[in-house]
Amino acid sequence: MAFTNNVMIVRHGLLAKLVKLWREDKLVEGIDRLPIELSPRKSKVKGRCCIHKERAVWKYKSLPLLGFDMTDEKDELTPLSYYAQAAVTREKNLKEEILTVIDEACSSCVQVNYEITNLCRGCVARSCYMNCPKDAIHFKNNGQAEIDHDKCISCGICHQSCPYHAIVYIPVPCEDVCPVKAISKDEYGIEHIDESKCIYCGKCINACPFGAIFEISQVFDILQSIKRGEKVVAMVAPAILGQFSEPIDQIYGALKAIGFSDVIEVAQGAMVTTEKEAHELEEKLEEGQAFMTTSCCPSYIQLAKKHMPEMEKYISTTKSPMYYTAEIVKAKDPEAKTVFIGPCIAKRKEATYHDNVDYVMTFEELGSIFDGFDIDVNKIEPYPMAFNSVKEAHGFAQDGGVTQAVKVFLDKANLPALKVANLNKKNIAMLKVYAKTGKCPAPFIEVMACEGGCASGPCIRTDKNTSQRRMTAELNKR
Repeated sequence: MAFTNNVMIVRHGLLAKLVKLWREDKLVEGIDRLPIELSPRKSKVKGRCCIHKERAVWKYKSLPLLGFDMTDEKDELTPLSYYAQAAVTREKNLKEEILTVIDEACSSCVQVNYEITNLCRGCVARSCYMNCPKDAIHFKNNGQAEIDHDKCISCGICHQSCPYHAIVYIPVPCEDVCPVKAISKDEYGIEHIDESKCIYCGKCINACPFGAIFEISQVFDILQSIKRGEKVVAMVAPAILGQFSEPIDQIYGALKAIGFSDVIEVAQGAMVTTEKEAHELEEKLEEGQAFMTTSCCPSYIQLAKKHMPEMEKYISTTKSPMYYTAEIVKAKDPEAKTVFIGPCIAKRKEATYHDNVDYVMTFEELGSIFDGFDIDVNKIEPYPMAFNSVKEAHGFAQDGGVTQAVKVFLDKANLPALKVANLNKKNIAMLKVYAKTGKCPAPFIEVMACEGGCASGPCIRTDKNTSQRRMTAELNKR
């Protein structure tokens, strides 16, 4: 497994330990000691002030993994075992929140965005001073400039004006990476996620250097459902092809080993999405609509809903592959519990809109479960699929995959199409122009929140390059 930073290692390892405790029926009795075991007395602490702070962070990072957020804590003296007991006895986690900020972990970000370095030459031009709109630039006795941060509004004009590049921009990583400005500091200096703006793209999770942003997990709800003897079906997203070095049938076998009653590929639902979206595209264009966009990316749907409502009329009404796959499962067995497994956080939000999707799990969480169960995928008996989806359906996981599937279905290889595979600030601005003007360079737009497509999602269990390479290799075999 290739982790790109230590935050990912910490998150993965903590969940794996919790799962192992659960598997051994020791979660409730053993969880209170876990922070001490992870940070024993006289151990070296990296990035925290002291061992007690580190233990507190371990405690609070365990809460979202158990399915809670920081608002669920009413008393700091309430032990983790209380929350663990609640996690294994509740029938289902009904929380609608997707992300939470761990207050105790979010304490080390910069409070200012611009600083003047010792590269300042104290020049005569004084462009920084002359162009500052708030008179926040002053000069030391040696002639070097300094910023009065009580007056500074972080507009960046001084940064742009300095001929020596002596003024540096210091970003707040989570704020900087958020494309819709959904993250900002509260009155205590702790980052806060504005639910009314958030599109659940997940960029902030891996951007935070202190691992303070967590998704609220449903892992233990899924495991408890399996333990109760319910039929729980794993619906695996096409991006799974890029996540493991082992043969895909063995990954499905590992899911069976966990206790899933059956495994179905979401690529099967992607075939339904392709057919319906292709027909809808033809109908919309015949009716005179200028263009139509895809609808399978839930982050994009949230973007349109919250930030550019003008685009909603151009979005396909076709449901996502997850929806149609769950529909297939429920038609076969209405009592079965469905679990979507993929690289996406926003799928958790999408699932709240559909009764046929019971739970959502990420690839990262799946990897932790494998470790918590001590599963060696190489030694697992393969579980082949009863239904093999076409190559184009699996291609949904890559940018251009939906477009290719629609082109093949319509037999229109030359269909003009536009790919937007990264919901950054630039691409969002471009989409807003298309929505407001009703004009677009192509009749069909494929929109994905993640650069490179779902195979590069925020909750993959390997690095993006490896995921894309494996994905391409697997598709070439089909």
